[in-house]
Amino acid sequence: MKFLFLAVTVLVLNSCGFGVRGELGKACMASGRSAANSALCSCVQQTANQNLSGRDQKLAATFFDEPQKAQDIRQSDRSADEAFWARYKSFTDRAQRQCR
Repeated sequence: MKFLFLAVTVLVLNSCGFGVRGELGKACMASGRSAANSALCSCVQQTANQNLSGRDQKLAATFFDEPQKAQDIRQSDRSADEAFWARYKSFTDRAQRQCR
């Protein structure tokens, strides 16, 4: 039983990188949401690293504090905003599947 606990602990620590890093991971942890924990926020960050540029991650991280900003970008007719939103939507869909 102790070995199983140790193995699970090592896996959890390894998966979260011994602390949450990155723009989205830190914003996730600071969000104050009840579901936010290091494993989830690290998974979100890892997914972001695979799917979003650093610039996109910085913008997406602002959505935690400014949800209206996300709404404004989503409804924008600017081609740059539309392109970002397509990338962001793809990221959120993938994060939902991978980080459950």
